Amino acid sequence: MILDAFKLDGKVALVTGGAQGLGQAMAQALAEAGADVVALDRRDPVETCAAITATGRRAHALQRDLRGTTAAAARAIVAECVARMGRLDIVVNNAGIIKRAAALDFAEDDWNAVLDINLSSAFYLCQAAARHFVDAGQGGKLINIASVLSFQGGVLVPSYAAAKSGIAGLTRALANEWAGLGINVNAIAPGYLETDVTAGLRADPARSAAVLARIPAGRWGAPADLKGVVVFLASDASAYVHGAILSVDGGWMAR
Repeated sequence: MILDAFKLDGKVALVTGGAQGLGQAMAQALAEAGADVVALDRRDPVETCAAITATGRRAHALQRDLRGTTAAAARAIVAECVARMGRLDIVVNNAGIIKRAAALDFAEDDWNAVLDINLSSAFYLCQAAARHFVDAGQGGKLINIASVLSFQGGVLVPSYAAAKSGIAGLTRALANEWAGLGINVNAIAPGYLETDVTAGLRADPARSAAVLARIPAGRWGAPADLKGVVVFLASDASAYVHGAILSVDGGWMAR
C-alpha cells in the first residue's frame, strides 16, 4: 500500500532548530509518522519533546548552539544521537538566523554569524551523518531548509540570501555524490511563513501587504504547512528524489 511508504516506524530523526516554529512542527510531523526524534536547539526544546512523546514516540533534547560548529562538533552530535537513540536515519538542517541591514553597512560579525549557522553547520552535519550512514552500511535522508531566497536576492538580507543560495547548491552537490550510496539529499524552500524570522515584515503594514499581494494562496504560511513535505522527504516515498529543492510557498515562486 502506498501509504505504508510514508511510515517512519523504527527510524530516528535529528531536527536542528527544533525548539519552536518550523523545527517544532517538522519534529512533531516526523514523530506522528512513526519516528523517534532528537530535537536540537540553543534553548531547551522541552515543548517539542513533550509533543513528540505525546505521539508515543521517544524524544531526546540536545541543547546546543550551532554557532562555530566544526566538523568534529558535528561528529559528536551525530555520535550522541546514535548513543542515546540507537541509530540515526534522518537529519533535518533547520537551524537558522537572519540579520537585516543595507549591504553598504552590513556588519562583518552579522555576515559571519549567518553563514556560520545557516550554511556551514548544515554542511558539517550532513557530512557527519553521511559518514555514519556509510560506516553503518545503511542509507539515510538529509533534508536541508532552503528558502524562496535560494532563488531570489531579497532586500536588506545579503547574508541570508547568500546562505540560502548556498544551501540549494550544497544540496545538489551532495546529492550528486551520495545518491549512489543510498543517501537522499533534498531541501525544502519555505516561502513567507509566520515565524520569528518574518516577525519584522509582518509588523510592517506596508511590507506585509506587499508580501500578501504576491502570494496566490492569499495568506502567510504556517509551520504546519511543512509537515507533509518533510515526512515525504524523510520516507521511502521519496526514494528516487535526489537534489530537489521543493518550494512550499503558497505559489510565491509561480507568480
